[in-house]
Amino acid sequence: MAASVLALAVANSPLAAPYAGLLDLPIEVRIGALRIAKPLLLWINDGLMAVFFFLVGLELKREMLEGHLSSVRRASLPALAALGGMLAPAALYAILNRGDAAAMRGWAIPAATDIAFALGVLSLLGNRVPAALKAFLLSVAIFDDLGAIVVIAVFYTTGLSLLALGLAALFLTGLVVLNRSGVTRLAPYILLGVPLWVAVLKSGVHATLAGVVLAFFIPLRTQGGAGAAPASPLRQLEHTLHPWVAFGVLPIFAFANAGVPVLTLSFTDLTHPVPLGIALGLFLGKQLGIMGISWLAVRLGLASLAEGVRWPQLYGVALLCGIGFTMSLFIASLAFEQGGGGYAGLERLGILAGTLISALVGYVVLRTVLDDPPGV
Repeated sequence: MAASVLALAVANSPLAAPYAGLLDLPIEVRIGALRIAKPLLLWINDGLMAVFFFLVGLELKREMLEGHLSSVRRASLPALAALGGMLAPAALYAILNRGDAAAMRGWAIPAATDIAFALGVLSLLGNRVPAALKAFLLSVAIFDDLGAIVVIAVFYTTGLSLLALGLAALFLTGLVVLNRSGVTRLAPYILLGVPLWVAVLKSGVHATLAGVVLAFFIPLRTQGGAGAAPASPLRQLEHTLHPWVAFGVLPIFAFANAGVPVLTLSFTDLTHPVPLGIALGLFLGKQLGIMGISWLAVRLGLASLAEGVRWPQLYGVALLCGIGFTMSLFIASLAFEQGGGGYAGLERLGILAGTLISALVGYVVLRTVLDDPPGV
């Protein structure tokens, strides 16, 4: 949050030009004929964010094998809710931007939920929050991340290189061999993961997906027993990476991507179909999609509310799922990476507006409907 505020302050100050120049700074790495040349902004979005997606992949694997998503009964409601929470915002955005091919590239922006920010707002309510409600939010956000990964892989992949894909498949085979051979040391996986990232980067598939793929091959359990820390390589790596991502990768990403020159914008800019579609998608689309499909799933007997969770509480969580921020900014960088259609800045304005409204209204609703903790 501090990094985002700092980015906004810098982008609307005399430091705006140096800020833009820093993000456009060309950085090149060359090893023989292999050359990677990108501006600093894309090194952050393609490189550092691969570490973030690596951590997301580790969390996904752990939750699917032994966490909240390890059984159909526990995963059915959040999975369906996450689906509704992606389809409704995307549909709302598409309705407002139909007929504009460039703007339609941003249809997935309001479909994403920022798991860290949403849980951060929920934590402000302390022990009023039932454990089952927090688990529901966590599960919805994880399924949402999985959906975002699929969207990035399918809809934001261009100019495929068969040679690079072949090399990526070769490194992937090496990861399979390591995992199936019971190798628990992390170094061999990382040694294959770095060239895998380079190959995916050169293939036309977004490079951050290499982080997710690598994470799925990190062993959760050792051959000697259960997967409890510190015996679990996955848990150990997740624990080590978390502070670096939370206090390093994400603040740097936010500082590089949240700098919207708001002083040059007017109220009419907010009513433009792109920012309006994003803001309404995050605030209205998320709650309509999550609540609508959750009610339908319970009504049809496909799922049930967790014990101790009431519908008004679920509505408050649905509002918090409208906090898009990190994932929305990331997808926006893919959709409008080259400033396509002249929408640079407008999409970030919509993300900030939708996220802020969702966070504030979600907090107020939950503060109202949650019971006071014992002894208060």
